[in-house]
Order: sequence, then structure tokens, then C-alpha cells
Amino acid sequence: MIQWQKSSFSGGGDGNECVELAPGDGLLLLRESDDPARILSATPTGLAALLHHLRANRP
Repeated sequence: MIQWQKSSFSGGGDGNECVELAPGDGLLLLRESDDPARILSATPTGLAALLHHLRANRP
């Protein structure tokens, strides 16, 4: 069973505006709470690179 954790950037409460993370076999799993059946996977290095890119290129 996957143990999902709500992102600290998500709003409070149990609403459907959350990003959730979970560990998977050497990967990180991501999903949005409003579409929990759609799960993305990323390596820790790949996710770190994506987050770095997004932070560096904020509008």
C-alpha cells in the first residue's frame, strides 16, 4: 500500500488542491488530490532538477 504525504506547499485541510508524494521502488511518486488515479513517477535526481529549474525561472 502506498503511503502518500501531502506537500508542505499545499493548502491546509482536506481539500482537493494538494500535491502528494510517496516513495516507490527507487522513484518518487506524485499525484494531485483532485485526480488521484493519475500518478507520475520521477527519480529523486530528476525531481530535484525540475524543482531547481522551476525556482530559477519563476515569473
